Amino acid sequence: MKPYYPVVRVFGILLACFSLTMLAPLLFSHYAGDGAETAYDEAMLISLTVGLGLWWTARRHREDLKVRDGFLLVVMVWALLPVFACLPFILQLNVSFTDAYFEAMSGLTTTGATVLAGLDTLPPSINLWRGMLVWLGGMGLIVLAVAVLPLLGIGGRQMFKAETPGPMKDSSLTPRMTETAKGLWLVYGLVTLACIASFRWAGMSWFDAVMHSFTTMGLGGFSSHDASFGHWNSPLIEGITVVFMLIAGMNFATLFLAVRGRSLLPYAHDPEARYFLGVTLASVFGIAIYLHWQGVYPEFATAFRHALFNVVSIATTTGFASVDYNTWPIFAPLWMLFLCSFATSAGSTGGGIKMMRAIILYKQVY
Repeated sequence: MKPYYPVVRVFGILLACFSLTMLAPLLFSHYAGDGAETAYDEAMLISLTVGLGLWWTARRHREDLKVRDGFLLVVMVWALLPVFACLPFILQLNVSFTDAYFEAMSGLTTTGATVLAGLDTLPPSINLWRGMLVWLGGMGLIVLAVAVLPLLGIGGRQMFKAETPGPMKDSSLTPRMTETAKGLWLVYGLVTLACIASFRWAGMSWFDAVMHSFTTMGLGGFSSHDASFGHWNSPLIEGITVVFMLIAGMNFATLFLAVRGRSLLPYAHDPEARYFLGVTLASVFGIAIYLHWQGVYPEFATAFRHALFNVVSIATTTGFASVDYNTWPIFAPLWMLFLCSFATSAGSTGGGIKMMRAIILYKQVY
């Protein structure tokens, strides 16, 4: 067991830090009076106690993490953190551990599948916690850890290399890995704030704006409404969401460079961005024409509106919906599912094998 003590020590610190994120829904629950305060109290106490206990057990083992330790730590973070993240669901909603773990894992991995029904009637703080899980998992808890752990005297390069996709792991945006992680999270946070302000301006309540900004930037697709974006039936809100889904579907390293250089030139030099936008927007026009031709929507403008929102949502692996696209002719949803398997860029918050690998496969075949 001793060879694994350094990993146990770091995981204990991460778990203790993660437990503090429950303060946000706890304070909001107290403000909203939704009756979920006790669930967060108990969940945070359990997580903090276990985290500090693991740290205390292995506190004397301060050896540097090896590469294999980084891989082990990444596996532990993604497999075990949902165990503690799901505690508020169990304590407040009385769901089974399986359902609660599924919901927490879906949020942290930004999958967006949910087993919960009656989202409109859930305590608001529970929906906020669901959104926060997507937001934290979007940029990657490991990248956050790389930014925080050096403050505690722990290096994070091995974790960063084990977690990040191939095109990013061997290049640093700044001389220090910690500064790179902080820069990525700063950009992620600033764009999220812009998304919140945009949603609020478009007519969402502050709560819905925050909740859906978290799940839009994390490309996770959780919503506080059973009807998802069909709840508002607003072309303006859908258009804003499309813009931010497209931003989140591209490499945040490219966005970081664009913000730092105050220029869009980095996007011109990013082949993934060109392919991602080209394939996604071409699919939008193609499916809009197909739906209009098939008579699903008599007016092309309506067909284009619903194709734009739903194709971008599925292609970026977000999962929001404005209409039931399962009723569309079978080719449309099948093509959308095909897109979600590869369309988003490496270094984005989306899923799939990433556009970079699709480009390589295409060039090899060509």
